[in-house]
Parts: sequence; C-alpha cells; structure tokens
Amino acid sequence: MSDDEVDEDLLALLRKSLGINDFNAPKPAKTGVLEDAEYICDNSTDVALDMRGTKAAATSIWSLMQEKGYSTKDWSKHALHPKTKDESTVDFIFLMDLINFSFWSDLDDSGQQFSIEYKGEKWTGYWSLVAAIQRALDEEIPITKPSFWINEAECTDEVLQYVFRSATAEDIPLLEKRIDCMREAGQVLQKRFDGSFLAFVREANGSAAALVNLIVDNFPCFNDRHYFEGDRVRFHKRAQILVADLWACFEGESHGHFHDIDSITMFADYRIPQMLHYLGCLQYSPPLESHIRRLGPIESGHPWEMQLRGCSIWCVELLRREIVRRHPGAQINAILIDFFLYDAVKEMEIKGIGCMPHHRTRSIWY
Repeated sequence: MSDDEVDEDLLALLRKSLGINDFNAPKPAKTGVLEDAEYICDNSTDVALDMRGTKAAATSIWSLMQEKGYSTKDWSKHALHPKTKDESTVDFIFLMDLINFSFWSDLDDSGQQFSIEYKGEKWTGYWSLVAAIQRALDEEIPITKPSFWINEAECTDEVLQYVFRSATAEDIPLLEKRIDCMREAGQVLQKRFDGSFLAFVREANGSAAALVNLIVDNFPCFNDRHYFEGDRVRFHKRAQILVADLWACFEGESHGHFHDIDSITMFADYRIPQMLHYLGCLQYSPPLESHIRRLGPIESGHPWEMQLRGCSIWCVELLRREIVRRHPGAQINAILIDFFLYDAVKEMEIKGIGCMPHHRTRSIWY
C-alpha cells in the first residue's frame, strides 16, 4: 500500500470507535405511511384525536390483550385461516389480500347481504372472502395460483363468478375490480418473478417496509396513494396487511420473518375508525358525524375519508406508545392492536352491541 492509498479497514475501525455512521451503508427502508398519517392528523378539521380517551383506551386494550393472551397465534386460530405453513400458504395469503376490499353492504340489517355458505355456515364480510377461497380449493379449483388467473381459457369470468357465488341475492361487491386485480397481479408475477409471490417476498431480504414498497411499486392495484391538502399521502392498507398476515401466520419465522415488522402501521379501513370512535379515541365534526350516521356515501379520496384513515393510523400509533410507556418492554405493535380491534368490533356486532355505523366508501383500497 502506498502512502497515498486509504486503508479502508482502518477507516472503518476509526468510524466505529468514534460512533460515526457508515454513509455508504444502505439506509433502512421506510414506507412513509406513519409520517403521512401524522401530517393528516395535524391538519385535520373534521376528525380529531381525544387524548384522554386514547390514554384510557390504551389501558383497556392492553388489559384485555393480556387477559386473552392475544398474540400472533390468534391468527391461525380463526377457523377459516390456513393451518399449513408452506409456500401454498403464501399463495393463499397473497390472493386473500389482493382482493381484500369492500365487503360492506347496503343490506347490512336485512340479513340478505352478500355471504358465502361453507361447511354448513354462512360467512359475511372479510370472512366471506376467506370462505370462498377455501371452498374453491375444496372443489379443486386452483384459485390461489397466479398462473391460473392469467389463463383466461380455464379461469374465465364465469368460473370466478362461480367461485364467489353468494348464498343470498346480493353478489360480492366490485367483482369486476377483483377479477382485474387478479389478472393484473398474475401478469406481473409471471413476467418478473417466475409466477411466484414467494420469490417476490425473498427479494425484500427480510424487511417488512421494503416488501411493502416492492408491492406498491410493482402492483398498481396495491398503490394506495392519494392527495390531502395538495400533498401526496400514503396508506397502503392492503400491502401492509399482506405483510402483517405473513408475519402473523408464520409467527415471525420462515416466510414471515421480518426484522423491521414494527415499521408496519395499522391498516386504514372502515372498521377500525368505527371502533376507535366507540372507544372515545376519535371525535368527528357535526357534519361528518351526521353524514356517517345517515349512512351517506363518502367518495374515495374525499378529505373526510383521508382524515378518517390518517387519524386512525396516528391514533393506533399513540395507543401503542402509551402502552409501551406504561409497560416498558411490552411486546406490542400496531399490527396486533389492529387485529385485536378488528376482532373486537366483529364480536360486538355478533353480540348486537350498538355503536356508530362505519363510514361508507366503495373502493379497492379497503
């Protein structure tokens, strides 16, 4: 080595001893969802966080989660979720979250809303989707295979209509959009990832945030970005819940191992805002509250919808922070809080416990 050459090993040792970062090292991936949610919350005029209610809710949520021993194991306990832990399960979860949107019905109180009959039971909402996939697999329809979705000779629109056939007169909402999502995703996987979503997962190198970014950058139907006050904001509900479902199903191991899983936020939909309002965490302006109670539709991208979604994400983050503040070392993240709140609101619905209706926005984003 000449006197003019740099000893990289010595330089690295000096940087480490002085606590200087390696500026050439790759920066951790970020989704930007949490930052955008905070921005929305700070500029919201029709949805507000009640800090006293949020602190009280954090106490109740943590207490109930501890009482029930709530963890990732609860994901596989659901009757319809897959019990195997292999590549076929990854395919199942990808399809499940690819078309996991818009199950609310104008017939909610009539008992005639879209539902799937499977093994002697009728399933509605999100569970109707999972039941439809399980039923198709039982009927030997390879519904979870991306190669099947793009084979329009075998996977015709009529076959997909049969897969999602309803037990009532109401059809599954946005069926054409769901079919479009399947065909689009199948083409992307076939062209770039040898038809395998697992190959896609591996490309993220164990980073949950990197996987979310890969998903939204490669699949337009996952690209859940909108405008609020003239600025682009990110929610990425379905991309995030896809990563979270992998993590929960595989209990943080194998195909569900992500070293930065806590970078995932809650999944901005219509059920969690409903529950957060019930718990006293969110407050609505009189015009918004009146509109929701009258079951008025809110157009996708409307400022009301942006505020409902953004404030919900930030609220769950504050719930998480409050729990950790009171219980240092608590194994808690936004994913588990979201899962718990979703299960809670569905349980309330079954028991007939009343709360304010959820907002009604018909879109592919949630």
